[in-house]
Amino acid sequence: MNKTSDENSMKEHIKVLGIVVEYNPLHFGHLNHIHQSIELVNPDYVIAVMSGNFCQRGEPAIINKFARTEIALRYGIDIVLELPTVYAIQDAGGFALGSIGILERTGVVTDIVFGSESGDLEFISKIAHLLTYQSPEFEQSFKRQLKKGYSYPNARKYALMEVIDDGMEKLSKPNDILGIEYVRALLKYDSKIKPHAIQRVGADYSDETYRGQFSSASAIRKAISHGEFCKISNAVPEWTLKVMESEFEKGRGPVFWNNMEFVLAMFRKMKREDFENIYSFNEGLDLRFVESARATGDFQDFVDRIKTKRFTYSRIRRAILHVLFEMRKKEVELSDERGPQYLRILGFTEKGRELLRIMKKSATIPMISTASLYKNVLDETQKKISEGKGHFEVEPELYIWQFERDILASDLYTLMYPNKKEAAAGMDFRQPVRTSFPSA
Repeated sequence: MNKTSDENSMKEHIKVLGIVVEYNPLHFGHLNHIHQSIELVNPDYVIAVMSGNFCQRGEPAIINKFARTEIALRYGIDIVLELPTVYAIQDAGGFALGSIGILERTGVVTDIVFGSESGDLEFISKIAHLLTYQSPEFEQSFKRQLKKGYSYPNARKYALMEVIDDGMEKLSKPNDILGIEYVRALLKYDSKIKPHAIQRVGADYSDETYRGQFSSASAIRKAISHGEFCKISNAVPEWTLKVMESEFEKGRGPVFWNNMEFVLAMFRKMKREDFENIYSFNEGLDLRFVESARATGDFQDFVDRIKTKRFTYSRIRRAILHVLFEMRKKEVELSDERGPQYLRILGFTEKGRELLRIMKKSATIPMISTASLYKNVLDETQKKISEGKGHFEVEPELYIWQFERDILASDLYTLMYPNKKEAAAGMDFRQPVRTSFPSA
């Protein structure tokens, strides 16, 4: 049997677990999720799709994506793939579309495990189907909630509450909401990946109260921002602590939301018409940005002035990043329609290297390991398409646009490093793929 036949045979018999993560930073709750997921699925390999340098709540990660990849590889992840920035800084729906799209287009993932407050996959799937195949009753209720001034997610939540009989409390829980979007994305891609839900343990992600080993990532970041890094040693695993210590010593962190105050100058120069083609600017959000930028020189006050019942803090933070990264409506909406255009490899173990060899045959979008060669990878993919070799779901212009948003996000992220000598552009071209870290 030749090598290709061996790889095809192996692909048919392996079980690959996919998980979606941010690890901002990786703490004991995340470690529990990894262990429970592996115990539940008993996979041969584990792939993590991880947000890059900016996360879903519209905030910069406390340490960069390569450092967080190094930690992940220490704790049972075989391959880390980057979630393109265009998806990483969308709401739950866009975030899930990108994450599931990455896992689906590896061609190898068989199972996904996500944490939720309820752990009730049956309920989550029921809501996902209701949202995907909307009834007239739901659509009418949704429109009524929007007219009341609720934000899109809250309007949808209250509409669902009107049309379902029980389980309403689950519709306000962030991880249950994200789980619903994962299942919806699986339906969109007509995916054969099997979903599993496990009950989330530890503090709620938005709980900023420090609770030792059960602290949330938000509480850990808050403690660090208050100069209490020594305090978190019982809240994060050994390698999280070591990598963060190393990054902080080099001045490549910690990076916080308030380090983004430099964007105020950009908004003070903008007029309403400048927001016209930027994603997420509707319902008068552009006017609030313009007026608030002119009314204050304090970054947090700027955000507070924009905040309303309809415009949540997370939505405002994401909108700021949409302007900063030039996220135009056309390209974002096309990205949500067509899905991710590449698999960006941030790191892998020796075991993960085996799976990458299989993915080279099974993936339906190009794989990028060396950032500087991203255009060469596209050229090679187009050549294969013209020769009828393999099935690829790639659109050249969208591929370039998505990847160049990742580069831009990294270039602006480094401006927030405490050590400005480390703040040069080109992180993606200087940092090597992380490899061969043993499991802890």
